[in-house]
Amino acid sequence: MNRWKCFLMTLVVLLAAPLTDAQPKRAISFEDLMAMHRIAEPQISPDGRWVAYSVGTPDLEANRIPRNLWLVPLAGGEPKQLTRSGRDSQPRWAPDGKRIAFLSARDGAPQVYLISIEGGEATRLTHMAGGVNSLLWSPDGRWIAFTADVYPDCADDACNRQRDEERERSRVRARIYEALLFRHWDTWEDGKYSHLFVVPAQGGTPRDLTPGAHYDVPPFSLGGPEPIAFSPDGTELCYTAIPDADRALSTNADLFVVSVEGAPARRMTTNPGYDGGPAYSPDGRWIAYRAQLQYGYESDRWRLMLYSRADGRHFNLTETFDRSVEGPVWSADSQTIYFQAEDHGYLPVFSIPAAPGHQPKVILPASYNSELVLSPDGRRLVVSRSSLQSPAELFVANVDGSGLRPLTHHNAERLAQLELNSAEHFWFPGAGETRIHAMLLRPPQFDPNRKYPLLLLLHGGPQTMWGDSWGYRWNPQVFAAPGYVVLMINRRGSTGFGQAFVDEIRGDYGGKPYEDLMRGVDYVLARYPFVDGSRMAAAGGSYGGFMANWIATHTGRFRAIITHASIFEQVSMYGATEELWFMEWDQMGTPWTNPEGYRKWSPATYAAALGTFKTPTLVIHGELDYRVPYTQGLQMFTALQRQGVPSKLLLFPDEGHWVLKPQNSRLWYQTFLDWLARWLR
Repeated sequence: MNRWKCFLMTLVVLLAAPLTDAQPKRAISFEDLMAMHRIAEPQISPDGRWVAYSVGTPDLEANRIPRNLWLVPLAGGEPKQLTRSGRDSQPRWAPDGKRIAFLSARDGAPQVYLISIEGGEATRLTHMAGGVNSLLWSPDGRWIAFTADVYPDCADDACNRQRDEERERSRVRARIYEALLFRHWDTWEDGKYSHLFVVPAQGGTPRDLTPGAHYDVPPFSLGGPEPIAFSPDGTELCYTAIPDADRALSTNADLFVVSVEGAPARRMTTNPGYDGGPAYSPDGRWIAYRAQLQYGYESDRWRLMLYSRADGRHFNLTETFDRSVEGPVWSADSQTIYFQAEDHGYLPVFSIPAAPGHQPKVILPASYNSELVLSPDGRRLVVSRSSLQSPAELFVANVDGSGLRPLTHHNAERLAQLELNSAEHFWFPGAGETRIHAMLLRPPQFDPNRKYPLLLLLHGGPQTMWGDSWGYRWNPQVFAAPGYVVLMINRRGSTGFGQAFVDEIRGDYGGKPYEDLMRGVDYVLARYPFVDGSRMAAAGGSYGGFMANWIATHTGRFRAIITHASIFEQVSMYGATEELWFMEWDQMGTPWTNPEGYRKWSPATYAAALGTFKTPTLVIHGELDYRVPYTQGLQMFTALQRQGVPSKLLLFPDEGHWVLKPQNSRLWYQTFLDWLARWLR
């Protein structure tokens, strides 16, 4: 055979290879994570033909996440991009289905814009001095409601603008306060409050429906899926507010009803806990809402409630349903309410008749479904669905759960290149032999004959859960990619396992939750021979950071620890945090009424006493974190350094409780993984 024939045969083989051999998949990288499109905010058009939604894709160079609006046919088909400013969100359909109202920061602070579904240029509707937040279109098409931060004593927006300009020109940057709550999450209180407005949909002067209010509408936290709701006839709005003077202690939010013409608001609920997330029934007879019955406790179970507009009676539809209701949505005939509820690491969809005496029925089980919306004809539902293997995409199903299919595939091409293992769900006996749920994630190219290091992830809250869902800030797939087995345990205090399970963490921060975690690690080491018990690390943020510090001061079994936004000393934490009900409930009082509790559950108390404070520890914090002030991280790092423990401090001056900016996120992941590699390899 001559050389020419050999060359031709080789060429044929090379050309044919891609047709028969699939490209090998690879482990996910940070760049892959940042390239994922973030799908959110689905809204179905009035005629049921389209779904509007937003897509955000991080831009590392610009160090932000541009977000635009898209449309996809509900029947299926190719999506089309509607806006391109990179600063658009919250699409809301006009009742005639021809236009969409949305928020955009394309010209500075977010304002309400309108755009035809055929595309073209968007027109600006509002010009509020400080920008606009939530928005909603009235069912009759006459009004658009929104919320905006204003000075309560200003009678018009010109006054707000003037006050803002005066503050900007002033060379004095001092802050003066006479009451709590003077800062929150990552911002200082500036004398403004969020008020509820309506503006004619055809343009005009916005009307403040809560003039003079020295409280926020909606409240600054714990809000429902829609913080405001229009009545079906468009004549009134229902909203949530906490009028109590002491906003740092009160969770007593109530529902109020106000006419769009601006008459005084009427209080609708008097429950001592939190009432929020109102939703009018299509026939106008009822308002569904969520309620927490316990004052001063942000993790009490959310009940699904009904309010009769005819006689003012209230009905509890889910008192015997031991899960927390999210996102209630009415059926078109006003006979059924659909909602989600965390359950054993998932977020299923349920339905329940809109009358007392019934039990919820699961519609979409064993899956994680966010942002539930129903088609106007009541025949189909759309959810934003994700898993630990896949970021969120939109899915559509019949209202009985049948016929589930994907609507969008924005991330399909990139996901096809990646080896992303599914999570293994399992249960084990925790403290007191209580059954504890956990998930285990194997690394890519897993070999059962190898030994792999273990990374124990500690979730925050403390009353939240590890769910089988995608995340961007603590992504288990990225952690598993270098060759780690990732373990996520829903220890005592986790949501989705009944209210009693949630409540057991109160006054026991480092007790049963810690034992649950250690027992879970022991269970994994006994059951999974591929896990190397001599190479383990633990990492967590917020309460998970507290638990990382607790582990650092109570055991030497881990080779490395990573603690983010962590609590180190409870008394100083109480004095510098903002939502005091959180501390006072969980620690069962104040530092002067329960000093022993604050001392007992402070990792600082044990930093030297037990002789175990020796694990190499990476401390991460944001200087704008006012929930867990960054001085907590400084205290932890100082204690480590003074006792000669190998340690590193990573501070972000421009981040709060979460690291959100793409370039900061890259440094966060890089430093995180470098620390693991340094001590586990």
